[in-house]
Amino acid sequence: MNGTLTAIVCLALSVITTAAWQAPAAPTPRSDAPPVWAPAITKARLSNGLPVWVVEQHELPVVQMSLVVRSGTAADPPAHAGIASLTAALLTAGAGGRSAVAFADELDRHVANLSASTTADASLLRVYVPADGLAAVLPLMADAALRPAFPDAAVDGARRQRLDMLRGVRDDPDALVALAFARGLYGAASRNAAPQIGSVASLESTSAADVQAFHRAAYRPANSTMLVVGAVTADDVLPLLERHFGSWRAAGGPGAAEASTADTQPPARQLLLADVPRAPQARVLVGGVSRASAPADYFPIQILTAVLRGRFSEPRTPALREYTTGVRPGFDRRRSGGPLAVTMAVQGHKAAEALAELLGELADALKGVSASELARAKREVAAEFAQTFDATGRISSRLQALEALVTFDLPDDTYVTYADRIDATSADDVLRVAAQYLDPAHLVIAMAGDRADIEPRLTALGLGTPVAVDVDTLFGARK
Repeated sequence: MNGTLTAIVCLALSVITTAAWQAPAAPTPRSDAPPVWAPAITKARLSNGLPVWVVEQHELPVVQMSLVVRSGTAADPPAHAGIASLTAALLTAGAGGRSAVAFADELDRHVANLSASTTADASLLRVYVPADGLAAVLPLMADAALRPAFPDAAVDGARRQRLDMLRGVRDDPDALVALAFARGLYGAASRNAAPQIGSVASLESTSAADVQAFHRAAYRPANSTMLVVGAVTADDVLPLLERHFGSWRAAGGPGAAEASTADTQPPARQLLLADVPRAPQARVLVGGVSRASAPADYFPIQILTAVLRGRFSEPRTPALREYTTGVRPGFDRRRSGGPLAVTMAVQGHKAAEALAELLGELADALKGVSASELARAKREVAAEFAQTFDATGRISSRLQALEALVTFDLPDDTYVTYADRIDATSADDVLRVAAQYLDPAHLVIAMAGDRADIEPRLTALGLGTPVAVDVDTLFGARK
């Protein structure tokens, strides 16, 4: 499996992935950085109560829209892990009386792109269309959201594809370490311990009727928000939305409730090892999970991540410097407790030594943050934020920024006050979240590599005897 495909599969496979921790290189602060985006949001509701947000952006003659459904993988029923992802993938596999081929041909005719995706907290149906084609494409978007066919053949095909993906990464260290880390972090019973696309058992037991039931429960006006960004006015787009989405009604029954995602730290430090016999390299994930999704923690966490990134950019210790291909910290924001983790790829025979040095570096992070480190981290976070709204991909970035406001219940002035809140974050704030996420007594340490080589070295260094993690267990295969 080539590197690109591995990354794609890992991202699709698990809510937590090694790839997710690979933060981009620190941006260089720019004196000519664009002003912070202060969106003028026109807010309205359709007759059925569906909230609509419109942001005019007339620099290019295009419109992008996103239907944000606040049910993502965390809303998967326990017996049907992966159903949110499966449902989203099937929205355009026939809808509104059109076959999948006819649906795609109609989109192509209008030079439009319609795609669906899922995160832990939301399912997203996005459309990109030239402004003069919006009226013609909106009925297609409405059909996909409101009237997907979910034909048995398409559901079976998508299920088989996901099962093939699971089989294809059974010996992939990135996938194994991500799933082992998630299992240790959240507990075996948590939805977050299973792959995002589902486990073998859950996929084998999910039918077209189950997908239809999830769609009825989750895809409701009261659980959704429509976002519109681009060369259109609210006066123009609201009547079109009313025509195509105003008749949307909940199908009845309760909504798709979020599954429990255990937002407390594991009771004790865990050391988990997934065996990849004769693997020349090992993958390591070390981190913790927040006790809650407290908004006050977001900016300290961003700055803590930048502090760690700076420390690991030029490792001070021999094993990290000489035997790893990079040590990268990252944070995955969730409505419930989200993980902060550090990942590394290391030569297998030095995995134990590198882990020992990594734990020492994380312990140092709890002792203090210097004034120069804090200032550098703040500049980096501020510059990265400013680049989000730079000219390249501006409409897409701004649509995603609105999606974050909806998904995480953020105030409308979040981006206006962003720089001020970065500046107001103190070293004490950073140390507070460091103690919460990186508490040595509660860290989850997951490794994937050659157990015969790694385990004796861990024991010899006094790091403990790892708990072996069975591959079938990780992927939810039936015994």
